[in-house]
Amino acid sequence: MQVARTPRLILRQLTAADASFILVLLNSQGFIENIGDKGVRTLAQARSYITDGPMKSYAEHGFGLYAVVLANNGFCIGICGLIKRPQLNDVDIGYALLPQYWGQGYTFEAAKASLDLGKRLGIQRIVAIVNRQNGASKALLNKLGLHFEQCLQLSPNDTPVELFG
Repeated sequence: MQVARTPRLILRQLTAADASFILVLLNSQGFIENIGDKGVRTLAQARSYITDGPMKSYAEHGFGLYAVVLANNGFCIGICGLIKRPQLNDVDIGYALLPQYWGQGYTFEAAKASLDLGKRLGIQRIVAIVNRQNGASKALLNKLGLHFEQCLQLSPNDTPVELFG
């Protein structure tokens, strides 16, 4: 189901049929370096990631991570959307694109559409968490109007991240 459209992109709900794409994305170097290794190594694990994560979030919260698809050819290039983490008081925005689509404005376009969707859903405050070394993501968040607020650690074993709001 399509949830947003921009001139170049469609954001739609992820389904189990997206498992092969998710498997590639979650194992891309950029994803592992900037977000973390989710341990998804098989199609079955990728399907579980989708059903236990985004699809569960759609049902529970009315939003989640969405497939970012090129409008001109239907090719899936990433994920972007809103996440309600138990460790955070606020909803946060998340995104990840295949490396070959970085630096072309797609992430900004998808993230802006996700923020607009959040406003339409009545979400008062949307934040972002980012790896401290991810300068490109920090610049993107600033461009979206979010600014550094604090460093935090989501769980005892996690690397500290920066919160933007």
